[in-house]
Amino acid sequence: MKMLMLSFLLVWNSTVFSQETAFFDAANTVFVTYVSDGKVDYAEIKKNPETLNKALSLAAESRVTPQNTEVYKAFWINAYNLAVIKGIVETYPINSPLDKKGFFDEITYDLGGQKITLNAIENEFLRATFPQEARFHFALVCAGLSCPPLIDQAYYPDTLKNRLQKQTIAALNDPNFIKVKGKKVAVSMIFKWYAADFERQGGVLSFINNFKTKKLPEDAVMSFYDYDWALNEQK
Repeated sequence: MKMLMLSFLLVWNSTVFSQETAFFDAANTVFVTYVSDGKVDYAEIKKNPETLNKALSLAAESRVTPQNTEVYKAFWINAYNLAVIKGIVETYPINSPLDKKGFFDEITYDLGGQKITLNAIENEFLRATFPQEARFHFALVCAGLSCPPLIDQAYYPDTLKNRLQKQTIAALNDPNFIKVKGKKVAVSMIFKWYAADFERQGGVLSFINNFKTKKLPEDAVMSFYDYDWALNEQK
């Protein structure tokens, strides 16, 4: 009986691992094929949705748990970004994700074995589960131009830490994302909407300076610029 149980567990674990690997590779294909310089070719995906649909189908079949930390984080980051693309493509052409009612908090997607909204992925599955990981905000891409740019590859579990670090450094050293003029510093609304996440890291200024090459002055006068919700599409 013990041998049978062990065999079952080995087969089950192998199946789960294969599903996860297939999902990450399928997600990678989507991003490599349709993302360039942070912009998404929604028009082409609309014409040829098979690659995106395959990745989302694998996401629906996948099962991840927070105990397998890097797999869990990478899965939900990729799933979020793919679902955003799916939400846009379904009603494309569209000028902004906000033009679609309930885009973030009402429309659900079949991911990880459940029906879930984009806000639930971000706020419950990621932020609430890993409250010390503020770098999520530079990997989750909401389809607006003011979002950090979407990368042209999937987040894989074994490279997740380095990739999150790289994306955060890139965003916080981008003069269009952190706008500095003397002691006046204008930052993304992300830092206002999710202030609690950055307070846990010592505050907005401290968090930014942890990643910024040219540090902001300690007496910086900080403001928030308007968020541009225009679609991050290739034209």
